[in-house]
Amino acid sequence: MKIELPHTIENCVGEKINFRKIISEPAGGKVLLYASCEPGCGPAMHVHFKQDESLTVVKGRMGFLILGEEPKEAGVGETVLFKRGTPHKFWSAGTEPLECEGWIQPVNSVIYYLSKLYAAQNKSGKGQPEAFDSAYLLLRYKSEYDLPEIPAFVKSVILPITYAIGRLTGKYKHFEGAPEPLK
Repeated sequence: MKIELPHTIENCVGEKINFRKIISEPAGGKVLLYASCEPGCGPAMHVHFKQDESLTVVKGRMGFLILGEEPKEAGVGETVLFKRGTPHKFWSAGTEPLECEGWIQPVNSVIYYLSKLYAAQNKSGKGQPEAFDSAYLLLRYKSEYDLPEIPAFVKSVILPITYAIGRLTGKYKHFEGAPEPLK
């Protein structure tokens, strides 16, 4: 499934990403993006095993946390690099929205994955994505992405059961054409 750029996604909890364009580099395609989040908002603790992510603050203050470290902040003009395999989260730490420009490299399935994740959040109307879509995305792309704060029992028992029920009841038609996960 090909997504035309620029492509903007927005979720119901105050996060927005505009994927601007992909540039070719020896290390793989790099998607340039512009992201914003409302005060106090930002993605949950997550890890992408196959991509590096860099964000430069354009407006506001970015709070960020790398799992196992103390929270930090970055201001306008400062850049934060999240290396692949590093669990992290970030949020708007000030009273105004956070705006960042940056990139994710290599692109792989990140535009598709985040687009479907935001759609699942919008479907549920909250930060936690709709259960069936969440199970599909977390299981299909588990070699690429993870949410480390989800308990192991939920990942090993609840998600597979939810996924199986979703398959049996035909809940995954909207994922037809999904890119293959990386191994």
